[in-house]
Amino acid sequence: MMKADDLSQITLGYGSHRSRLMLGYGFTLLRGGMVAVMMGLMLGCVTEYSGGTQMSSDPDATLDKRVALARQYIGVGDWENAKRNLELAQEVDPNNAEVFEAFALVYQSTGEFEMAENQFLAALDADPKLSRARNNYAAFLYSQGRYVEAEREFYRVTEETLYSGRPMAFVNLGLCRLQLEDNSGAEAAFTRALSMDRRNPVALLEMGFLRLEAGDTDEAARYHGTYRTVSPQQSPRGLLLGLEIADQTGDQDARGSYELALRNMYPDSSEYRAWMERQSR
Repeated sequence: MMKADDLSQITLGYGSHRSRLMLGYGFTLLRGGMVAVMMGLMLGCVTEYSGGTQMSSDPDATLDKRVALARQYIGVGDWENAKRNLELAQEVDPNNAEVFEAFALVYQSTGEFEMAENQFLAALDADPKLSRARNNYAAFLYSQGRYVEAEREFYRVTEETLYSGRPMAFVNLGLCRLQLEDNSGAEAAFTRALSMDRRNPVALLEMGFLRLEAGDTDEAARYHGTYRTVSPQQSPRGLLLGLEIADQTGDQDARGSYELALRNMYPDSSEYRAWMERQSR
């Protein structure tokens, strides 16, 4: 059956651990639980087949093509045509885990959260080893503020040693633990992520913040330096880490440079607003 790579990633904003998760099928789960399309590969025209006729004499091939079409429609935000193709796929295999998962992403996108959760659970019941579905279910739980449940599901994903998205699953686990104020657990998860992918920008950045919070400015600066080589165009949170390191070490030149960059590049960011509020106290 068809497989898709998982693109899960959470990035944090200053002053909170509300997040943005990148999910399978190229979705971005924005703050507050809304879903926006972040498609590169699937944007553009969708090639459709006529009517509901069978597309191949091979049922598996028909199923795969219908799910592929549904994914394309999901990519362009055409929920009705996505559902239509998933319904046709379900006529071929009523208990297919990937079909359930795709339905879940459609319902999550349209704000039908109870139906989305039912479909995620159906997917995992049909195939408990479908790690991408479990990871996306964990992201769904995270978006609903159900952090204890999300942490448990992210942890289960990390135990799947053959799962290609395992390094990012450890990052997601760490970010979830930050929500639960488990800094030591978060640091352990980020460390595992970096042992598998030493250039992961999210893990590098969050390790920098954790080390800074622990009073280890040298290690914080080391993580931030590596982050800068990986992400030369720093995010608002990346600039904030540099700013806070400079502030704590008394490096006024660096502090001024980072503050200027944050103001000029991201004047509307939550990081810049929170920093300026802090300076006005």
